[in-house]
Amino acid sequence: MLQITDLTYSVAGRPLFEGATATIPDGHKVGLVGRNGTGKTTLFRLIRGEIPLDSGDIILPSRARIGGVAQEVPSSATSLIDTVLAADTERAALMTEADTATDPHRIAEVQARLQDIDAWSGEARASAILRGLGFEVEEQSRPCSAYSGGWRMRVALAGVLFAQPDLLLLDEPTNYLDLEGALWLESYLAKYPHTVIIISHDRALLNRAVGGILHLEDKGLTYYTGPYDTFVRMRAEKRAGLAAEAAKQAARRAHLQSFVDRFKAKASKAKQAQSRVKMLERMETIRAPEDAARTVFTFPQPEDLSPPILRLDGASVGYGGPPVLQRLNVRIDQDDRIALLGRNGEGKSTLSKLLSDRLQVMEGERIASGKLRIGYFAQHQVDELHIDETPLDHIRRERPDETPSRLRARLAGFGLGFDQADTQVARLSGGQKARLSLLLATLDAPHMLILDEPTNHLDIESREALVEALTAYTGAVVLVSHDMHLLSLVADRLWLVKGGTVGPYDGDLEEYRRMLLQGEERPAKTSKEKEKPVRQQVGRDRILELRAEARRAEDRVRKIEAMRDKLAKKLADPALYEDARKGELETWNRKYAEVMEATDRAETLWMAAMESLEKAQA
Repeated sequence: MLQITDLTYSVAGRPLFEGATATIPDGHKVGLVGRNGTGKTTLFRLIRGEIPLDSGDIILPSRARIGGVAQEVPSSATSLIDTVLAADTERAALMTEADTATDPHRIAEVQARLQDIDAWSGEARASAILRGLGFEVEEQSRPCSAYSGGWRMRVALAGVLFAQPDLLLLDEPTNYLDLEGALWLESYLAKYPHTVIIISHDRALLNRAVGGILHLEDKGLTYYTGPYDTFVRMRAEKRAGLAAEAAKQAARRAHLQSFVDRFKAKASKAKQAQSRVKMLERMETIRAPEDAARTVFTFPQPEDLSPPILRLDGASVGYGGPPVLQRLNVRIDQDDRIALLGRNGEGKSTLSKLLSDRLQVMEGERIASGKLRIGYFAQHQVDELHIDETPLDHIRRERPDETPSRLRARLAGFGLGFDQADTQVARLSGGQKARLSLLLATLDAPHMLILDEPTNHLDIESREALVEALTAYTGAVVLVSHDMHLLSLVADRLWLVKGGTVGPYDGDLEEYRRMLLQGEERPAKTSKEKEKPVRQQVGRDRILELRAEARRAEDRVRKIEAMRDKLAKKLADPALYEDARKGELETWNRKYAEVMEATDRAETLWMAAMESLEKAQA
């Protein structure tokens, strides 16, 4: 059980918590919500003990393990699977000791503990988690250095899920996931065996993966039982009740004050008037809840163009090699609202770049209206803002002739007030940076808006404001997002990117979600979307890299085979087959089966590594 009692904490003299109290029972899955800047991430740091409390207590069971994703996995030569396995430090230490221990008593202790923590199935569990987060089996033996920062964040997430801490703290875990990964994480967290607290603005995740909401507001914590939609309803009812009570009390105060004002100078009523004065003094004020400033987005509206505004006829597109997508025959009109579906790596971002004219067709035609203006937003653009400049500097560069007041009005239309307009981008929150990028993408009143994961770093209020803005917007919208709530409210057409081409998806989003969760066989995908843009290695360097990969795979096979031989020797002991040891025999047989399965998997990875090496050498 996690107990937070009378927590008080301030940052630079600004109080974030004042007497905050909450209790999270063991095994509960809880969503931590609140507006940006209220202190959600700070609360995680306080729970982990990274910063001291001003006052109050945070109490956890003794020896409870706390885990979370603090930062991405470093770029290194260590393979993905080994990185995840190493995240469970107890298992890793015991596995090493099992190979070196000589004392019979200690060997027995180590083996017993390995059995308790289900260490023998560790590699299969780690592989399943990596696969759920988007890494195919053959990719799991590759070094972490082969992947970009966003993908190494997935490896870090896989590591903490594999370690299974007693209290799992996740801060916006879906920000680096696609729709497929987000849906897998929902399912995984719902079955996680220990306590989970998730900071998230993903409404679907908060509705499916948690059973309670911890709301941070007005420097306090309030726990609500149920998923996010239940919390919204209960909070609205609570606020309405408080408003009604405040109105009743105000009327009661007015009535008492009226009596006092009328009779305080009258001798016959003075005593009664004095009594009512004391009643007013003792009355504890009920304050009506204040409505927070509402987040809005103001998209400029484009003029109408004749349909279609964009058409692809037999188009193919790629990155200089074989085409990623081909045989593309699609049409977009100005009133279209299209969601791009497809498993990771199939080419959704590639199609977005082609539609936005950031990639040229290799074959076929891309035919656009002569007056077509396109707004394009992708998460990497947020990272490409000039961090030493202010939002006002960014928009002044685009509109040098506009007055400062007009420029500030544009920023205010995207939730960037007077203070944020003059703040360096480096000091803005992720949500504020995303709003600035959205403003820049829509500045020219585009006829078509292409949004690739627009909700990362946006809080729930900002996401709802984005839905309203897109609903009112009179241009075409093409969406790539893991936010099912956004897709369901905005999109009225679904396109499936699959097998190197694009076509309409006949089902609905819920049907697509079920299809992904059923774990159907994933089609082959290119690594173009996944790997960071690095200069392709050739010749000797490439062969050395492949040799190292093959050597790591061979070492893994050797270790597992040694473990198999130890278990085989154990199973050869006749005493193990006595009736009194029947349960023990079943345990050792199960371990042996798990190790044999791990042996097959390791040998498959080794053979694939050797095949790649032989091709490179040839």
